[in-house]
Amino acid sequence: MSKRQKKMVQSPGPGASTRSHGMGARQIYEALREQILRGIYDTGSQLPSSRGLAEELGVSRTTVTVAYEQLAAEGFIDIRQGARPRVASSLVAHELTANPPKRVGPDHLSSYGERLRGTPRWPNYLPNPLKVDFRYGVLAPSDFPASAWKRAMNAAMAQRPARLAYDDPCGSRRLRQALQGYLWRARTVRCNPEQIVIVNGSQQGLDLCARLLLDPGDSFVIEDPCYRMARQVFASTGATPVPVEVDDHGMQTEQLAGVTAQLAYVTPSHQFPLGGVMPIARRHQLLEWAREQGAYVIEDDYDSEYRYDISPVPPLHSLEDHGAVIYLGTISKTLSPMLRIGYLVVPEEFQQVFETAKQFADRHSPVAGQDSLASLIESGGYESHVRRVRRVNGERREVLLTTLKRSFSDRITVQGAEAGLHVVIWFNDLPQSRETALVEAAQYAGLGLHPISPLYHWQSGAGEADRVGLVMGYSALSIRQIEKGVEMLRDVVAQL
Repeated sequence: MSKRQKKMVQSPGPGASTRSHGMGARQIYEALREQILRGIYDTGSQLPSSRGLAEELGVSRTTVTVAYEQLAAEGFIDIRQGARPRVASSLVAHELTANPPKRVGPDHLSSYGERLRGTPRWPNYLPNPLKVDFRYGVLAPSDFPASAWKRAMNAAMAQRPARLAYDDPCGSRRLRQALQGYLWRARTVRCNPEQIVIVNGSQQGLDLCARLLLDPGDSFVIEDPCYRMARQVFASTGATPVPVEVDDHGMQTEQLAGVTAQLAYVTPSHQFPLGGVMPIARRHQLLEWAREQGAYVIEDDYDSEYRYDISPVPPLHSLEDHGAVIYLGTISKTLSPMLRIGYLVVPEEFQQVFETAKQFADRHSPVAGQDSLASLIESGGYESHVRRVRRVNGERREVLLTTLKRSFSDRITVQGAEAGLHVVIWFNDLPQSRETALVEAAQYAGLGLHPISPLYHWQSGAGEADRVGLVMGYSALSIRQIEKGVEMLRDVVAQL
């Protein structure tokens, strides 16, 4: 080894650690690797023997051997018994530079990837420093049945399966049987356990439906305004949205006349976000349209457990002519969105293809969480919990409505307060051009506000007067936070 080579080996590279008793195998490996890549050792040239290099560096022969074995494993050198290591003949040396060469040619994504690249980013759901945040779709940690869930999880984890193996892609048989009974008791949905597919939250359910039912160039019917991530996941397939306006009774199904589409997405039991309930005549009209088109209807029953002024409305799937309906449910609004457990009820002819699609996506959903939920449902604990959180959120709702009325009187119009975990408020004297100023001023004051305009197809509040609208969630807030948040909102509006 030349003096230059020995000096390079003895000089630790960036990030390398030094030891009082000599160099480590990692330092030797990195130094020799760099010399080989720089061409200081030519292709086919010999390296020092492990014994000789160990003596020169003052380290054990084992340390050098470990470094040589790593170089050999990565293809930098060839090692033969009784011979000195040689630089691999197949290796092409090149200079290491601070700025490695860039890829030649443009970045390339699939057409699906390009559509996702052009999709606006979703708002950040991580905890924030706001004093009060009226974000919808989130729950209060105090509402979660921590003790009951812990017991169910401990029992699930204590089970000793015959082997640790992949499970049924459609989900735990036990959970699907429990859900079959629950859906009949709570929502009058009749189905077989085989029709139920457990998914990682309703979003995966929507993604599976989009992939299996839509092709590029197809059309899909969507409520306007609507759940934005549903619109985005369907559009990501290359299909074209056909927005249909909603009113106080949900989608205006008479507007479907002459519309050609392969799929319709609706929230008939509690329209998101305006809160309307689709009457029976419109439900039959929607199913008639689907039958004529050969289309499927995805019924998102995302928060049907929360009815305050009336009884839960039977879903589309409970009607006689429901063969075109795919029912989507979730526990994200009753237990926690962090658990990522949802379910689809699919037509019998689709059972196998949804099973295959779920298997391709992620094999199956986590089993322990499924067994825990099944245990809660079987014991009656889940329905008891639902009754409790319905009562608690009913109290929050009353406080919000009372405080809004006291603070704004007839300056606002409240919509969708009969059910769910949010309300929509319209400022009758605040033009929509002031929306951004309102949201920014509120954020500066420590208040989180969420405008309704992004939920419309053209983000313009189509079909509504020129006024600011907010979607105000209350299920993650305490009574005091709700009162404080409305006070802050009143002050911010007064500044505008």
